Amino acid sequence: MADILVNNLNLWYADFQALIGVKAHFTQKQITAMIGPSGCGKSTLLRVFNRMNDLIEGVRVEGEVIIDAENIISDKTDLVGLRKKVGMVFQRPNPFPLSIYENIVFGQKVHAEGLTKLKLNEIVEDSLKSVLLWDELKDKLNKSALSLSLEQKQRLCIARLIAVKPEILLMDEPCSTLDPQATSRIEELMRELKNNYTIIIVTHNMQQAARVSDQTGFMLLGELVEFGKTEDIFTRPKDKRTEDYITGRYG
Repeated sequence: MADILVNNLNLWYADFQALIGVKAHFTQKQITAMIGPSGCGKSTLLRVFNRMNDLIEGVRVEGEVIIDAENIISDKTDLVGLRKKVGMVFQRPNPFPLSIYENIVFGQKVHAEGLTKLKLNEIVEDSLKSVLLWDELKDKLNKSALSLSLEQKQRLCIARLIAVKPEILLMDEPCSTLDPQATSRIEELMRELKNNYTIIIVTHNMQQAARVSDQTGFMLLGELVEFGKTEDIFTRPKDKRTEDYITGRYG
Protein backbone atom coordinates (compact mmCIF):
# COMPACT_ATOMS: atom_id res chain seq x y z
CA MET A 1 0.00 0.00 0.00
CA ALA A 2 1.54 3.29 -1.11
CA ASP A 3 1.11 6.95 -0.38
CA ILE A 4 2.52 9.74 -2.58
CA LEU A 5 4.75 12.56 -1.40
CA VAL A 6 5.10 15.47 -3.83
CA ASN A 7 7.80 18.06 -3.22
CA ASN A 8 8.44 21.21 -5.26
CA LEU A 9 7.06 19.68 -8.47
CA ASN A 10 7.34 21.81 -11.61
CA LEU A 11 6.29 20.81 -15.13
CA TRP A 12 6.62 22.59 -18.45
CA TYR A 13 5.00 21.89 -21.83
CA ALA A 14 7.76 23.47 -23.96
CA ASP A 15 7.81 27.11 -22.67
CA PHE A 16 4.50 26.92 -20.77
CA GLN A 17 4.74 26.08 -17.07
CA ALA A 18 1.71 23.92 -16.21
CA LEU A 19 2.67 22.98 -12.64
CA ILE A 20 4.35 25.42 -10.27
CA GLY A 21 6.04 24.30 -7.04
CA VAL A 22 3.41 21.71 -6.09
CA LYS A 23 3.76 20.18 -2.61
CA ALA A 24 1.31 17.60 -1.22
CA HIS A 25 1.00 14.32 0.64
CA PHE A 26 -1.58 11.89 -0.76
CA THR A 27 -2.42 9.49 2.05
CA GLN A 28 -2.88 5.76 1.56
CA LYS A 29 -6.34 4.22 1.92
CA GLN A 30 -7.94 7.61 1.38
CA ILE A 31 -9.70 9.33 -1.51
CA THR A 32 -8.19 12.65 -2.52
CA ALA A 33 -10.17 14.91 -4.86
CA MET A 34 -8.44 17.51 -7.03
CA ILE A 35 -10.71 20.44 -7.90
CA GLY A 36 -10.27 23.69 -9.80
CA PRO A 37 -11.26 25.35 -13.09
CA SER A 38 -10.42 23.85 -16.50
CA GLY A 39 -6.77 24.15 -17.47
CA CYS A 40 -5.51 24.63 -13.90
CA GLY A 41 -3.22 21.56 -13.93
CA LYS A 42 -5.34 18.88 -12.22
CA SER A 43 -5.08 16.26 -14.95
CA THR A 44 -1.45 17.14 -15.63
CA LEU A 45 -0.66 16.44 -11.97
CA LEU A 46 -2.54 13.14 -12.12
CA ARG A 47 -0.55 12.05 -15.19
CA VAL A 48 2.74 12.78 -13.41
CA PHE A 49 2.02 9.93 -11.00
CA ASN A 50 2.25 7.28 -13.72
CA ARG A 51 4.52 9.26 -16.05
CA MET A 52 1.87 9.51 -18.79
CA ASN A 53 3.10 13.03 -19.56
CA ASP A 54 6.28 11.42 -20.92
CA LEU A 55 4.28 10.60 -24.04
CA ILE A 56 3.89 14.32 -24.85
CA GLU A 57 6.71 15.94 -26.79
CA GLY A 58 8.53 18.82 -25.09
CA VAL A 59 7.54 17.97 -21.51
CA ARG A 60 10.08 18.74 -18.78
CA VAL A 61 9.63 17.86 -15.10
CA GLU A 62 11.58 18.90 -12.00
CA GLY A 63 11.09 18.05 -8.33
CA GLU A 64 10.23 14.92 -6.41
CA VAL A 65 7.33 12.48 -6.47
CA ILE A 66 8.09 9.78 -3.90
CA ILE A 67 6.24 6.44 -4.12
CA ASP A 68 7.58 3.52 -2.05
CA ALA A 69 10.74 5.51 -1.18
CA GLU A 70 11.57 6.06 -4.88
CA ASN A 71 11.53 9.36 -6.77
CA ILE A 72 9.54 8.29 -9.83
CA ILE A 73 10.67 11.40 -11.75
CA SER A 74 14.11 9.78 -12.04
CA ASP A 75 15.34 8.55 -15.44
CA LYS A 76 16.06 5.20 -13.77
CA THR A 77 12.38 4.56 -12.97
CA ASP A 78 10.99 1.30 -14.36
CA LEU A 79 7.96 2.69 -16.21
CA VAL A 80 6.31 -0.71 -16.77
CA GLY A 81 6.59 -1.45 -13.04
CA LEU A 82 5.36 2.04 -12.15
CA ARG A 83 2.27 1.79 -14.39
CA LYS A 84 1.47 -1.60 -12.88
CA LYS A 85 1.62 -0.02 -9.42
CA VAL A 86 -0.24 3.17 -10.42
CA GLY A 87 -3.32 2.46 -12.55
CA MET A 88 -5.49 5.02 -14.32
CA VAL A 89 -9.21 5.25 -15.13
CA PHE A 90 -10.04 7.76 -17.82
CA GLN A 91 -12.92 10.16 -18.31
CA ARG A 92 -14.47 7.99 -21.00
CA PRO A 93 -14.46 4.23 -20.36
CA ASN A 94 -12.01 2.56 -22.74
CA PRO A 95 -12.54 -1.21 -22.71
CA PHE A 96 -10.60 -3.12 -25.36
CA PRO A 97 -12.64 -4.53 -28.30
CA LEU A 98 -12.35 -7.99 -26.76
CA SER A 99 -14.53 -10.17 -24.55
CA ILE A 100 -15.20 -9.19 -20.94
CA TYR A 101 -12.95 -12.09 -19.87
CA GLU A 102 -10.07 -11.07 -22.15
CA ASN A 103 -10.28 -7.46 -20.94
CA ILE A 104 -9.70 -8.56 -17.36
CA VAL A 105 -6.82 -10.95 -18.06
CA PHE A 106 -5.10 -8.66 -20.60
CA GLY A 107 -2.78 -7.04 -18.04
CA GLN A 108 -2.01 -10.37 -16.39
CA LYS A 109 -0.87 -11.77 -19.73
CA VAL A 110 1.43 -8.76 -20.17
CA HIS A 111 2.88 -8.70 -16.64
CA ALA A 112 2.84 -12.36 -15.60
CA GLU A 113 3.84 -15.48 -17.49
CA GLY A 114 2.73 -19.06 -17.07
CA LEU A 115 -0.62 -18.44 -15.42
CA THR A 116 -2.95 -21.41 -15.63
CA LYS A 117 -6.50 -21.14 -16.96
CA LEU A 118 -7.70 -21.89 -13.42
CA LYS A 119 -5.68 -18.98 -12.02
CA LEU A 120 -6.92 -16.62 -14.76
CA ASN A 121 -10.51 -17.66 -14.01
CA GLU A 122 -9.92 -16.87 -10.34
CA ILE A 123 -8.45 -13.43 -11.21
CA VAL A 124 -11.48 -12.62 -13.40
CA GLU A 125 -13.93 -13.61 -10.67
CA ASP A 126 -12.07 -11.71 -7.92
CA SER A 127 -11.67 -8.58 -10.06
CA LEU A 128 -15.32 -8.48 -11.12
CA LYS A 129 -16.45 -9.12 -7.55
CA SER A 130 -14.33 -6.20 -6.35
CA VAL A 131 -16.25 -3.83 -8.66
CA LEU A 132 -19.62 -5.50 -7.92
CA LEU A 133 -20.05 -6.84 -11.47
CA TRP A 134 -19.63 -10.58 -10.97
CA ASP A 135 -23.29 -11.42 -10.44
CA GLU A 136 -24.29 -9.36 -13.49
CA LEU A 137 -21.63 -10.70 -15.86
CA LYS A 138 -20.57 -14.18 -14.70
CA ASP A 139 -22.67 -15.80 -17.44
CA LYS A 140 -21.62 -13.28 -20.11
CA LEU A 141 -17.83 -13.39 -19.88
CA ASN A 142 -17.45 -14.20 -23.59
CA LYS A 143 -19.60 -11.25 -24.66
CA SER A 144 -17.88 -8.21 -26.15
CA ALA A 145 -16.99 -5.60 -23.52
CA LEU A 146 -18.22 -2.98 -25.99
CA SER A 147 -21.79 -4.23 -25.51
CA LEU A 148 -21.90 -3.10 -21.86
CA SER A 149 -23.59 0.04 -20.52
CA LEU A 150 -21.40 3.09 -19.84
CA GLU A 151 -21.43 2.42 -16.11
CA GLN A 152 -20.56 -1.26 -16.61
CA LYS A 153 -17.73 -0.27 -18.95
CA GLN A 154 -16.29 2.08 -16.33
CA ARG A 155 -16.51 -0.62 -13.67
CA LEU A 156 -14.89 -3.10 -16.08
CA CYS A 157 -11.99 -0.70 -16.68
CA ILE A 158 -11.50 -0.45 -12.91
CA ALA A 159 -11.64 -4.27 -12.65
CA ARG A 160 -9.03 -4.52 -15.43
CA LEU A 161 -6.71 -2.33 -13.33
CA ILE A 162 -7.38 -4.22 -10.12
CA ALA A 163 -6.48 -7.50 -11.84
CA VAL A 164 -2.79 -6.49 -11.98
CA LYS A 165 -2.84 -5.53 -8.28
CA PRO A 166 -1.95 -1.83 -8.33
CA GLU A 167 -1.48 0.18 -5.13
CA ILE A 168 -2.76 3.51 -6.42
CA LEU A 169 -5.84 4.27 -8.55
CA LEU A 170 -5.95 7.52 -10.52
CA MET A 171 -9.39 8.57 -11.78
CA ASP A 172 -9.70 11.46 -14.24
CA GLU A 173 -13.33 12.66 -14.21
CA PRO A 174 -14.54 9.04 -13.86
CA CYS A 175 -18.25 9.98 -13.73
CA SER A 176 -18.45 12.81 -16.26
CA THR A 177 -20.16 10.66 -18.92
CA LEU A 178 -22.52 8.92 -16.48
CA ASP A 179 -26.07 9.74 -15.41
CA PRO A 180 -26.73 10.65 -11.73
CA GLN A 181 -27.77 7.12 -10.75
CA ALA A 182 -24.69 5.54 -12.32
CA THR A 183 -22.53 8.27 -10.78
CA SER A 184 -23.90 7.43 -7.35
CA ARG A 185 -23.02 3.75 -7.83
CA ILE A 186 -19.46 4.54 -8.97
CA GLU A 187 -19.03 6.80 -5.93
CA GLU A 188 -20.21 3.96 -3.72
CA LEU A 189 -17.66 1.71 -5.41
CA MET A 190 -14.88 4.26 -4.73
CA ARG A 191 -15.71 4.20 -1.02
CA GLU A 192 -15.43 0.39 -1.05
CA LEU A 193 -12.13 0.44 -2.95
CA LYS A 194 -10.42 2.92 -0.63
CA ASN A 195 -10.15 0.13 1.95
CA ASN A 196 -7.45 -1.36 -0.28
CA TYR A 197 -6.14 1.45 -2.48
CA THR A 198 -4.85 5.02 -2.47
CA ILE A 199 -7.33 6.84 -4.75
CA ILE A 200 -6.91 10.24 -6.41
CA ILE A 201 -9.76 11.67 -8.47
CA VAL A 202 -9.93 14.76 -10.66
CA THR A 203 -13.43 16.20 -10.73
CA HIS A 204 -15.23 19.36 -11.83
CA ASN A 205 -18.13 18.32 -9.63
CA MET A 206 -17.57 19.93 -6.23
CA GLN A 207 -20.54 18.10 -4.72
CA GLN A 208 -18.86 14.84 -5.73
CA ALA A 209 -15.57 15.92 -4.14
CA ALA A 210 -17.44 16.81 -0.93
CA ARG A 211 -19.32 13.48 -0.94
CA VAL A 212 -16.55 10.97 -1.62
CA SER A 213 -13.18 12.40 -0.67
CA ASP A 214 -11.21 12.47 2.57
CA GLN A 215 -8.73 15.08 1.31
CA THR A 216 -9.16 17.83 -1.29
CA GLY A 217 -6.69 19.91 -3.24
CA PHE A 218 -7.68 23.14 -5.00
CA MET A 219 -5.60 24.07 -8.03
CA LEU A 220 -5.46 27.37 -9.87
CA LEU A 221 -3.17 28.35 -12.76
CA GLY A 222 -0.76 25.49 -12.09
CA GLU A 223 -0.47 26.11 -8.34
CA LEU A 224 -1.82 23.90 -5.58
CA VAL A 225 -3.46 26.75 -3.67
CA GLU A 226 -4.78 24.71 -0.77
CA PHE A 227 -4.66 21.06 0.30
CA GLY A 228 -6.18 19.45 3.37
CA LYS A 229 -9.11 17.59 4.88
CA THR A 230 -12.16 17.87 2.64
CA GLU A 231 -14.35 19.13 5.46
CA ASP A 232 -11.89 21.95 6.18
CA ILE A 233 -11.48 22.92 2.51
CA PHE A 234 -15.24 23.19 2.01
CA THR A 235 -16.22 24.78 5.32
CA ARG A 236 -13.10 26.61 6.57
CA PRO A 237 -10.85 27.36 3.58
CA LYS A 238 -7.71 29.25 4.52
CA ASP A 239 -7.17 30.94 1.15
CA LYS A 240 -9.56 33.54 -0.28
CA ARG A 241 -9.15 32.02 -3.77
CA THR A 242 -10.37 28.64 -2.49
CA GLU A 243 -13.38 30.27 -0.87
CA ASP A 244 -14.19 32.23 -4.03
CA TYR A 245 -14.07 29.05 -6.15
CA ILE A 246 -16.15 26.94 -3.77
CA THR A 247 -18.80 29.63 -3.39
CA GLY A 248 -19.04 30.18 -7.15
CA ARG A 249 -17.43 33.61 -7.27
CA TYR A 250 -14.57 32.29 -9.41
CA GLY A 251 -14.53 29.98 -12.46
